[in-house]
Amino acid sequence: MTTAVKIEQLMQDSGVGFGTSGARGLVSRMTDRVCYAYTAAFIQYLEEAGALRAGTDIAVGGDLRPSTPRIMLAAAAAIRDRGYVCRDCGAVSSPALAYYGLQHAVPTVMVTGSHIPEDRNGIKFNTAGGEILKADEQGIRRQSVELPESRFDSEGQFLRPPSNGLVRGDARGLYRRRYLDYFPTDCLSGMKIGVYQHSAVGRDDMMVVLGGLGADLVPLGRSESFVPVDTEAIRSEDAAAARDWSAEHGLDAIVSTDGDSDRPLVGDENGKWLRGDVAGILCAAYLGADAVVTPVSCNSAVEKCGRFEKVIRTRIGSPYVIEGMQRALDEGFGRVVGYEANGGFLLGSDMGSNGTRLAALPTRDALLLQIAILRQARAQKTTVGRLVAGLPRRYTWSDRLKAFPTERSTALLARLRGDGGGPPHPEIEAAFGDRFGRVEATDETDGLRITFAGGDVVHLRPSGNAPEFRCYNEADSEGRAEEMNRTCLELMDGWRLE
Repeated sequence: MTTAVKIEQLMQDSGVGFGTSGARGLVSRMTDRVCYAYTAAFIQYLEEAGALRAGTDIAVGGDLRPSTPRIMLAAAAAIRDRGYVCRDCGAVSSPALAYYGLQHAVPTVMVTGSHIPEDRNGIKFNTAGGEILKADEQGIRRQSVELPESRFDSEGQFLRPPSNGLVRGDARGLYRRRYLDYFPTDCLSGMKIGVYQHSAVGRDDMMVVLGGLGADLVPLGRSESFVPVDTEAIRSEDAAAARDWSAEHGLDAIVSTDGDSDRPLVGDENGKWLRGDVAGILCAAYLGADAVVTPVSCNSAVEKCGRFEKVIRTRIGSPYVIEGMQRALDEGFGRVVGYEANGGFLLGSDMGSNGTRLAALPTRDALLLQIAILRQARAQKTTVGRLVAGLPRRYTWSDRLKAFPTERSTALLARLRGDGGGPPHPEIEAAFGDRFGRVEATDETDGLRITFAGGDVVHLRPSGNAPEFRCYNEADSEGRAEEMNRTCLELMDGWRLE
């Protein structure tokens, strides 16, 4: 017996919904039934769009969260029930699975909650041409799918585990060869690099690729339990550990990623983690990009450095960056890249060097950025810290308040925007004026970004993935940016209690 289920209603009932990138929710609410339904809706949407042929493979992979294998099985069951071959890529990074899909022209389903705590998880969907965009999300939401209700118990879990007769897919090997075949052998020789592995699903990829390029590697902090590393809000223990590791081992740099290894971390020779939007500028410059696409929240040094012909600003989220990269390609730019504040780097066009070709990978990636910065430092016989020092002196700082309901943060932003009456920006200046001065401009591309007359920037935005309120700050000194961020978080926390 089957029952027709509308995805819009399922989202409301389960609390599992689309955020900035993919569908996410509490593991307890991501039942087998919910994950089966989401995957079935994705497939049905592709069928309606004429983007899926009968008998086509669909690849599935996931991160190292305890809940991921179960959700992968639910997705695989939906794929097989719809008449497609499920290719199991196992524990694999998000960029590796996406690259596998692009190279084989097949859709992919990635089970990951990225950097959020292990009590939550998510599913990222990719068409054969890459990440689903916001219009695709709307198409999936509109679907009504038939569910085999007799296979689920009253809690929405399978009565009997689905069979695991899957076809294997080597996404990890393909991804590793992407970089080992492109970059010269031993191009990182002479560099001593720490690899902070924690529970990142791509931790072995970093070891294989960076080691294969000649780096002397020091494995650090490997964990068999999940560690929620957020590259936009680095934990104090990770900041302290990096400094200690650098001093102990005499490292030239440290690298790491978030849980699904699409967002990189790079630490300099002193164990200081680079901000993702600064690392993105260095990677774009190394690749010789003529057009750079980046969200409105990212450091303005990308414009001030004068290294790029075109900079396009977007809303926050990789789908918007991908749309921006396509605009740049349509405008005739030939070397197009994108990056986000979390460090995720997107390659919008093929790149070539010395007769070799690096195929476009228009999804967040960690390894390319890491290699580019390390190779740049080695080639220039300098340090990662000096590379950063060569950029315009603009500094960013970001953090967030957890357990901050989205409806509350949305209401607070509405209050700050005001009703348009009276003097310009009365609510903003009442809240921030005595700390940051007069408001010069506001930008509502995504959340509320406020530029003050002295050059300080406050950017407030509800998270698209969790009940969190994020704050980004930019100033002419790192200390000032950090101080501003602390002040803003204190104010926001006080607003929560009002």
